[in-house]
Amino acid sequence: MTQIGSVEEVSIPSDLWAPQPVPRPHYAGHRARLRDRAVAGGLPALPDYEVVELLLFRSVPRGDVKPLAKQLLARFGSLGAVLGATAADLRIVAGVGEAVALDLKLIHEVALRTAREQVVRRPVISSWAALLAYVKTALAHETREQFRVLFLDKKNQLIADETMNQGTVDHAPVYPREVVRRALEFSASAVILVHNHPSGDPTPSQADIDMTRQIAEAARHLRITIHDHLVVGRDGVASFKALGLM
Repeated sequence: MTQIGSVEEVSIPSDLWAPQPVPRPHYAGHRARLRDRAVAGGLPALPDYEVVELLLFRSVPRGDVKPLAKQLLARFGSLGAVLGATAADLRIVAGVGEAVALDLKLIHEVALRTAREQVVRRPVISSWAALLAYVKTALAHETREQFRVLFLDKKNQLIADETMNQGTVDHAPVYPREVVRRALEFSASAVILVHNHPSGDPTPSQADIDMTRQIAEAARHLRITIHDHLVVGRDGVASFKALGLM
């Protein structure tokens, strides 16, 4: 009968049993460093992508969001365009979910309401710079053409800002009778017409000029003044009055 030999015990070094350290990700500590720089140097010193990063920290609690911030800026072209984009367009970007889209739209809404506060309950004509800032915040990055009317009372204070129509990338149908009807409903003494050019160039087209003349003619018979027609684009705001078009 053959005897089976005993198995020799093998000694395993104790350090092989110890858990191995997990390598730190390359972005470890980046959030704290960015916040510290923002506090020390002030937010104006940060480039746009780092401002977007700080916003994303709130909706993406962990991980590296710098690639997403840069991707958003590359997709939409500017910080203002990122904030002005629709929630649906934002969600097209990989990594943007409901939380990110909501937070970015919230920042835009805060900016819009802040700009509106500078216009409401004060004569629009005497706060023209604030009015231009407001309409640019509202419309400069809209991807579809909107036609809006600012209805003013006898003191040229804003009664209402109403979107009369929203169209395609280069056209929003406007009906002079509808503009005048709404002015009468608001008991408005004057109006300012506003629409945007999604192309970015605010230069009025011939169609814009013809439409403005039709509205002015319809309003004149009812003693409603058309103060101006503002065309908003990413490149600025064009005033019909300043251009001598009315």
